[in-house]
Amino acid sequence: MSNAKNTVLQAATALFGDKDPSAVDRWVAADYKQHSSLAADGPEALRGLVAGLGADFRYEGARVIADGDLVALHGTYHGFGPDPLVGFDIFRVDADGRLAEHWDALTPQVEDTVSGRSQTDGPAEISDTDRTDANRALVTEFAEKVLVGADYSVLTDYMSTETYHQHNTEAADGLDGFGAAAAKWAEQGKNLVYKTVHKVIAEGDFVLTQSEGEFGVPVAYYDLFRLADGRIVEHWDVIAPVPAELPHGNGLF
Repeated sequence: MSNAKNTVLQAATALFGDKDPSAVDRWVAADYKQHSSLAADGPEALRGLVAGLGADFRYEGARVIADGDLVALHGTYHGFGPDPLVGFDIFRVDADGRLAEHWDALTPQVEDTVSGRSQTDGPAEISDTDRTDANRALVTEFAEKVLVGADYSVLTDYMSTETYHQHNTEAADGLDGFGAAAAKWAEQGKNLVYKTVHKVIAEGDFVLTQSEGEFGVPVAYYDLFRLADGRIVEHWDVIAPVPAELPHGNGLF
């Protein structure tokens, strides 16, 4: 396990598992930079958030991906509101082993999905670590050509035509399922528009992209891909509207 991954897991357990505000002193940098819409900048705002967590709050982790000083968590928050929220969190760990920066995106948990798969189930163990660089490169190219460039004629250069497990709540499995969902969204005035890919985080067979775009309204796209044999075979996502105002001046990205 990488040092950054170990740091984030220990810090997250203390902050959101034990709900211990004093853990901020041990795990969070003094210049902690916040991009979430849920908290202001700095460690004291995070301390206040942790201190305000209710007795029914818990975090159910699904996946952890580490790439250099960036660590991404995928899981479900219970008790943040009346309904569970599925989210991605990205932390940057500084040279002193402290949480230095944070980004996130949350969306309501949906019980009945088109594919029958939940927003977080499926493989979680990281494999093919020798293919990390190749998988990062493939998804980066896919994001630029297909997501941002909207060139769907090259889709099968990147995605498997045999296996494509879908966890987006409104799309069925397979490339046909994705196509049908995209057509339905377009009819609703919600075209998939990707403008900028801000981050690509890869470890083994998992690659997470953080992007900015529009889906009827300005949104943050978090797309997690699993790859096998040089092709994308599984997809999880969170599409979160960009709020009009944030409690800090750092932006969502």
